[in-house]
Amino acid sequence: MTDLSRLSIKAIADTVNSRASTAVSIAQETLARLAAYDAVQPQIWISRLAPDDYLAAARAVDARVAAGEHLPLAGVPYAAKDNIDVAGFETTAACPAFAYRPTASADVIDRLSAAGAICVGKTNLDQFATGLVGTRSPYGIPRNAYNLAYVSGGSSSGSSVAVAAGLVGFALGTDTAGSGRVPAAFNHLVGFKPSKGRWSTGGLIPACRTLDCITVFTDAVDDARLIDDIIAGFDPLDAYSKPLIDRTIPHNRIGVPRRDQRMWFGDSESEYLYDRAIETLSSMAQIVEIDLTPLQETARLLYSGPWVAERAAAMANLLANNPDAIDETVRQVVAPGTAISAVELFNGIYRLAALKRIADELWTDVDVLAFPTTGTTYRVAELLAAPIALNSNLGFYTNFVNLLDMAAVAVPAGARSNGTGFGITLIGPADSDHSLLEAAEHYLAASDLPCPPPLDLEGKMQSVKLAVVGAHLKDMPLHWQLTSRNATFVGAFETAPTYRLYAMADSVPPKPALVHSTDGGAIKVEVYEMDVAAFGSFVVEVPAPLAIGTVTLSDGTSVKGFVAEPRALTGAEDITALGGWRAYIARG
Repeated sequence: MTDLSRLSIKAIADTVNSRASTAVSIAQETLARLAAYDAVQPQIWISRLAPDDYLAAARAVDARVAAGEHLPLAGVPYAAKDNIDVAGFETTAACPAFAYRPTASADVIDRLSAAGAICVGKTNLDQFATGLVGTRSPYGIPRNAYNLAYVSGGSSSGSSVAVAAGLVGFALGTDTAGSGRVPAAFNHLVGFKPSKGRWSTGGLIPACRTLDCITVFTDAVDDARLIDDIIAGFDPLDAYSKPLIDRTIPHNRIGVPRRDQRMWFGDSESEYLYDRAIETLSSMAQIVEIDLTPLQETARLLYSGPWVAERAAAMANLLANNPDAIDETVRQVVAPGTAISAVELFNGIYRLAALKRIADELWTDVDVLAFPTTGTTYRVAELLAAPIALNSNLGFYTNFVNLLDMAAVAVPAGARSNGTGFGITLIGPADSDHSLLEAAEHYLAASDLPCPPPLDLEGKMQSVKLAVVGAHLKDMPLHWQLTSRNATFVGAFETAPTYRLYAMADSVPPKPALVHSTDGGAIKVEVYEMDVAAFGSFVVEVPAPLAIGTVTLSDGTSVKGFVAEPRALTGAEDITALGGWRAYIARG
């Protein structure tokens, strides 16, 4: 199998500039990587550079280096989300009826080309950049690079997977509601969303013209900074471009949501990983809990307020003349925007101004916000069944950022047991981009996260970890119910010190009841792993008053495990002090 390890932008450029390697050899290696991953997910691409054209572009870079140019991105392959114009490629916005061939590249593309980078293709996306999931495209559904059953995140779906799978050194995405941050989190990447106007949006198909930002996915923060150094700058042809400002902010006070306002949508692993991230952040700075209320009201303006009209404006012609060309879910989200009145819009603008004033006052109490990038993730099948509601959940911590003119960088913060990434996003006021990137580097250095898990190249078996506490322990009477389902032993653990253990009365064979209790203790358990189908058949056989619930282990992680209904305690003996079922059995 061709090596699909992550690519370093700086390492590639250094080898080409020093002539230790060539852009042509980098191109040949990249073509092999692309071909190998096409067997896994060809749908991450909408169009690609022909191999001969790629090699010709690489030879041109080598010629520039030979002529004495030092190119900061010499020979670096990259991808561009297919709502950004790149000369020589169609721009589709994932809508074939909308497709056109631009006569010129976007400003950001021109800057990258001048630096020696080579665009190898245009990546798939949620149509018209409307979605945080990656499931809304007629070109197929890009899936999470680490678990193909799960969403990649969107709308910059293909761009995130192209970097995660080691196909390119970096990829451009876009961000209106979180599209440059959510896919970064799910795929263990850095996702940098600059301040509005810092990078030109000339040549970008708008989602919301007043809010859109072009973004970048990279493997490392210093690579994101390098891309910013090249792309950032005033574009006189872009009405929303701003003169470049670098505002230095401290990192001494980090704002996090109040605990009672944190939303996890049933995902205890995300809650655990965020708590760990806060522990790391607390070693760097003072943690300040803040009220999310004004930020959440701001977020609701994006899809439940008049800004839907701005999305409708971007596809007004198709909505009016060829609505069937639009993805059904995208159309359902955007079409109501055509009925929003100017009065509603101006009232929304006034309310946003008031909310921004409130939000700006946050910066007197904190220097940086550190939010979960998302509260959970979902399987592709779940998104297809409930495409709007679950998408909205993914935007809970992201939708307000551009409306309030903030900068953000999403960084990895751990892996779920299913391999998908969990991330946090550092958020600062407009023009604090460099300071945010510096804070991100400090966090990652302090967190000392392990490398991402292996790529999922053929579809992982979906499995469940189950904690057993009594008759299913090894060498106990019901252990066969695990071995007959090919369950594998994960390890011996203890629960968190918040459980009580009882020996149930008149149970044959003898069985314990595990009950959550604030005055409990740590109970010994064994954890086994089995595929989902086997787990389902196992649960069916669990007799009342026992049940399968969620058990928290001593390290804070959660697994499925045996719990008990209140009636299980009738006549039961409290054996918590023994610390586990084996000690009770040994007592005789």
